[in-house]
Amino acid sequence: MKKILIIEDDISIAELQKDYLEINQFKVDIETTGDDGLRKALEDHYDLVILDLMLPGKDGFEICKQIRLKKDIPILMVSAKKEDIDKIRGLGLGADDYVTKPFSPSELVARVKAHISRFERLTSGDDSKKEQIVIGSLHIDKASRRVFIDQEEKLLTTKEFDLLCLLAQNPERVFSKDEIFEKIWGWDSTGDIATVVVHIRKIREKIERDPSNPRYIETLWGSGYRFKG
Repeated sequence: MKKILIIEDDISIAELQKDYLEINQFKVDIETTGDDGLRKALEDHYDLVILDLMLPGKDGFEICKQIRLKKDIPILMVSAKKEDIDKIRGLGLGADDYVTKPFSPSELVARVKAHISRFERLTSGDDSKKEQIVIGSLHIDKASRRVFIDQEEKLLTTKEFDLLCLLAQNPERVFSKDEIFEKIWGWDSTGDIATVVVHIRKIREKIERDPSNPRYIETLWGSGYRFKG
C-alpha cells in the first residue's frame, strides 16, 4: 500500500483528500503545520507528498526546498493562489505538479496515481538508486563509500562503513554482537565481539545528533542492535 503525506492546515480539506485517497487504497497521514509536516516528510517514508502552499510555520515553498535537498519523492503542491509566479516558483523548487484550489478530489487522486506511476517507471531498473540508502537526514552512497548527514560528509573507517551498511540495508532487523562480528570481521580475525560495541559507539558519534539518544542505531539489551528505518 502506497503512503501519502498531506500537509494542509485546513483540516476539512485534508480529511476530504484523505477519504478519497483511502478509498483508492492509499495509506494517508495528515500534518497541519509546516514544521510538523517537514519533520514527518523527512523522518518517515512516503511515496508522495501533497503540500499546501500557505501553512502556519514554514510555508510550502520552504518545505518543498528542504524535502528536495534530502529526498527524491513526488511532491504535489496545492494552493488557492492562482498567480503564475507562484506556480513557476513551486515547480522551480522541485514540485512535480501544482494544483489550484478548488479542485475535485477525483482529479487529485488521478494526479497522485499518475505521479507515483511515473516516478516508479523512472526509477525502476536504475542501478544507481540501489547504491543509495537515504533514511531521514542520513545518506549512504555505497558506490563511493561516503556517508552524509544533512549533506555534511562524515568520515567513517572501512569497518565502520561496512557495519553501518549492514544495519541500514536491513532496517528493523535485530543483529546480535556475535552475528555482526562474524559478518564484518569473520571469526578467523583477531579481536573479539567487544570491538563491535566500540565501533557502534564511534558510528553514533559521527551520525547521531545525540549519541546517547540515537535516532538510527538502537540498542536492544541482551539481543543486539537494530537500525530504525
